[in-house]
Amino acid sequence: MSNDASRDFIDNLPELGPDETFCFDCNPDVPCFNRCCAELTLPLTPYDISRLRRNLGMSSEAFLNTFTTLRSFPDTGFPLPMLRMLDGPEEPCPFVTPAGCSVYEDRPGACRYYPIGRGTKMAADGIAERFFLVRESHCHGFDKGTSRTPHQWMENEELQAFNEANDRYMRLMALVRASGKPLDARMATTTVLCLFQLDKFRELIAAMKIFSHVDVSESRKAAIMEDSQDGDVAALYFALDWLELMLFGQSQGLAKKQL
Repeated sequence: MSNDASRDFIDNLPELGPDETFCFDCNPDVPCFNRCCAELTLPLTPYDISRLRRNLGMSSEAFLNTFTTLRSFPDTGFPLPMLRMLDGPEEPCPFVTPAGCSVYEDRPGACRYYPIGRGTKMAADGIAERFFLVRESHCHGFDKGTSRTPHQWMENEELQAFNEANDRYMRLMALVRASGKPLDARMATTTVLCLFQLDKFRELIAAMKIFSHVDVSESRKAAIMEDSQDGDVAALYFALDWLELMLFGQSQGLAKKQL
């Protein structure tokens, strides 16, 4: 779906106020259970991929090659990995089973949000957000369920870490979009490595001696190079800061070393 089509789709959804409630539950007792896990157009963020590939015990390269199709945002040139559906009837998600999601603890943020959507844009005080309700004809999750506000839903689905990482990622894309200069092919390739292949990004840090060119505390260095999920979060935030520094000569979270 193009950016314009995505905006049109969102604009046609009913908006939810931050204190407005909706009733929804999804579980094996709902008649349409697993139906929403097929024929998906599901983009994956860097944080999504870091969680999924660790859940599956795969390298980032193997995960990207096995489970994604790489596209790009036309207005920014940023890479856009799309989750690849399985071939066959109804094109199911590769992670869905009759019992539900096989990677449930590390499922992508978009799956956690369903049936609401969250739209964001840069604001003077940070990120401004809007919520939308997605009601599909096949879905029976609205027939009965728990009443929650959007923020209660986000808490229930443990979305805070996803929002923080994804909002920082969206901030960098917003800066590139505002510059009117999409990433060229070389920079797009670098961005794939830095954001979507954090295990390889650590190798790049060592090979290029990146830490010797920027002001980074010893504790942050150790966190970035730690081979763990927490280390991936630290590496992702460093990668976003470093890319911003390379693209714009300055970054909120990182500065060049003064020689």
